[in-house]
Amino acid sequence: MSLSSALVLLLLLFGGAIALYLFSARRYQSSDTVADSYDQWTDDGILEYYWGEHIHLGHYGSPPQNKEFVTAKIDFVHEMVRWGGLSNLPPGTTVLDVGCGIGGSSRILAKDYGFAVTGVTISPQQVRRAQELTPESVPAEFKVDDAMNLSFPDGSFDVVWSVEAGPHMPDKAVFAQELLRVLKPGGTLVVADWNQRDDRQKPLNAWERPVMRQLLDQWAHPEFSSIEGFSELLEATGYVEGKVITDDWTQQTLPSWFDTIWQGIVRPQGWVSAGLSGFVKSVREVPTLLLMRLAFGAGLCRFGMFRAQRAHAKKHPSREDAAETAQV
Repeated sequence: MSLSSALVLLLLLFGGAIALYLFSARRYQSSDTVADSYDQWTDDGILEYYWGEHIHLGHYGSPPQNKEFVTAKIDFVHEMVRWGGLSNLPPGTTVLDVGCGIGGSSRILAKDYGFAVTGVTISPQQVRRAQELTPESVPAEFKVDDAMNLSFPDGSFDVVWSVEAGPHMPDKAVFAQELLRVLKPGGTLVVADWNQRDDRQKPLNAWERPVMRQLLDQWAHPEFSSIEGFSELLEATGYVEGKVITDDWTQQTLPSWFDTIWQGIVRPQGWVSAGLSGFVKSVREVPTLLLMRLAFGAGLCRFGMFRAQRAHAKKHPSREDAAETAQV
């Protein structure tokens, strides 16, 4: 084969790979597409092999330091506890972990802090795996539930906790409403999430729009909110005492994206054991991970932290309350 023929073949293969990546995207269609995606990742075990029990980014310090990948994830939970003001709460404090994955955060909250934790996820397979990983002595239970319509009564929990679940929610206002609705008056909400830059202040430019489109389409995200926008939605529920406290942990979590790829290189057993399908599935995630690193590194995306206290009396009607009143 001549050099020119080899280059043509290489370009065709590269073009085919790009086309396959674009046309096999896991676009959000409903909560079922989110559940199906997480069910598949849980069934084949690849995500757990590389990410451990924590399906979220790690905390590498400020400024970031070299850390083992799974250690950084465990550190993230403890840093979030401290930032959220939860470390002084007594044993037996009731916590709802919304979007609990396979229960990594829930188990730390239960074992290390003595909290009584209920973890909910839209994925039945994640619930099954969370239950398998949780000893009977750990006060954490798990169930399938929809964060857009939580099955718990108003004021059920002392703390509501959520990590990286928001991008999957099609209506951020309803998500905000539900998080605060199930929180007891005086209770604490602590949320960590992927956010995009507030495009009301600085619209997305020509290269940012297609990048954001892929970040949404590849991992079943209907949309990202901004830190500013989601704070406003939380306060608009009428449930918040005072103001929502926010922070930006982009730099503390940024090494996670390259670390994820590096884990697949130095520990190939995860995808090798899954055969050809596991290899293809793992490799096709690399472009999205690189796009995530680009977006967070360039300021298109930000890692937002949110803390709020539920008021003892609702300040004003939420959007849903107002709509119901208008119908009456």
